[in-house]
Amino acid sequence: MARQRVHGPRPHAGAAAGIDRPLVRRIARSARRLRRGLSGREQGRLAGTRRGRTIRRRGQHRNRRTVLFRRRRAGDRVKRLLLAGGGHSHVFVLDALARAPLADVEVTLVSPFDRQVYSGMLPGWITGHYAIEQCVIPLAPLAQRANARFVQAHVARLDLAARVAYTEASEPLPFDVISIATGPVMNLDAIPGLREHAIALRPIESLIRAWPRLFAQLVALAEAGEDAGTVTVLGGGAGGVELAFAIAHRARIACVPARVQLVTGKPGLLPTLGEGVRRRIARLAPARGVRLIEDDAAEITRHTVLLADGGEIASDVTIAAIGAAAADWPREAGLAVDERGFIAVDDRLQSISHPFVFAAGDCASIVGHPRPKSGVYAVRAGPPLARNLMRHLAGKRPRRYRPQRVALYLISTGPQHAVASWDGLSTEGRWVWRWKDRIDRRFVARYAAHEPAPATSPAQG
Repeated sequence: MARQRVHGPRPHAGAAAGIDRPLVRRIARSARRLRRGLSGREQGRLAGTRRGRTIRRRGQHRNRRTVLFRRRRAGDRVKRLLLAGGGHSHVFVLDALARAPLADVEVTLVSPFDRQVYSGMLPGWITGHYAIEQCVIPLAPLAQRANARFVQAHVARLDLAARVAYTEASEPLPFDVISIATGPVMNLDAIPGLREHAIALRPIESLIRAWPRLFAQLVALAEAGEDAGTVTVLGGGAGGVELAFAIAHRARIACVPARVQLVTGKPGLLPTLGEGVRRRIARLAPARGVRLIEDDAAEITRHTVLLADGGEIASDVTIAAIGAAAADWPREAGLAVDERGFIAVDDRLQSISHPFVFAAGDCASIVGHPRPKSGVYAVRAGPPLARNLMRHLAGKRPRRYRPQRVALYLISTGPQHAVASWDGLSTEGRWVWRWKDRIDRRFVARYAAHEPAPATSPAQG
């Protein structure tokens, strides 16, 4: 007896960011094949239709999301997909699963936080441009729409032989396929005293918890007529630059006489970007009230930062934005890693040592395609990761992905002003900030509301 073919309405992806119409169609097609365990050609012969045709029920609108299903046959084996981490790339995967639910795949999302804070909007939250609710994507509702179970926990250990991940509470999370997008961590032992006397930018939630209290202390000192002290930011990358400029601007508009200094490290200011944008930021820093110190931090104490050249600077509040480091548990599990400890994946985003493991974003490095650790590349990896997970679960070979060579950086400088950098070119102005603001707001708001994603991916910074 022929199987009954029942389909929901065709998905609409007209405004999708990074997930275009052809990609959504490919994902939906892979989902249909997975449900039936047949190739596209076999499906066509069985149903007497061309491959990939969708039949809509009478009276249903085509803009609703696809719902594909069939009766599960006796003996069908449910595959288990574990999404480890709530990073940018996994937002795209969850969105794809919400558009094309998989009947024979159980999906679990595990993340230590119930929301993803978009790092590019964090400086705007510090300056007061945004409420924190405007900067976050709630993960639990997004997982629910994707028919995924949400577990709020850290992944602490991975047993690749048994295909089980364990949380810090030793809760087992079995899987057949695992995708890792946990983002970077910060090496708190990189500088003596950092763990005890500094606030780390990663995880972002730690800074979000600490900043209101720290700023209230600065305001209280100013109201008492005392010196508000010195805030030191460690790290000369885009994240450190934006953080220092944001703190200086917030102090200025609150009439808090705090001094802000940015210790860039020996590589200097924005070492991976062009000379033009570095000159612009160096010119703006004194005007914004940010002192630049091009040296490495050698040690951090309660009220000072010791520099590599032997100097010492006062620091009442020290915030570390020193760049991405790799977590230990992937390497300890036996996954192949690069020289810095990041998960080594091929151009299909599969582990080069374990093909049932996928990884994307700042926790991974694509062999042969080295790129800076940046949110831009994590966002861009989302659509190919979603596509390749679908293909792998359907028993098909994942497709190759080549990350973009150049990324757009939009770096906010405190007030409603930003600097743009693209492949050695740079410009600046209020219009650049409005551009960045529009991109970031639209991206976060649409994923938070689970609307179609915007046409432009969020800009770095």
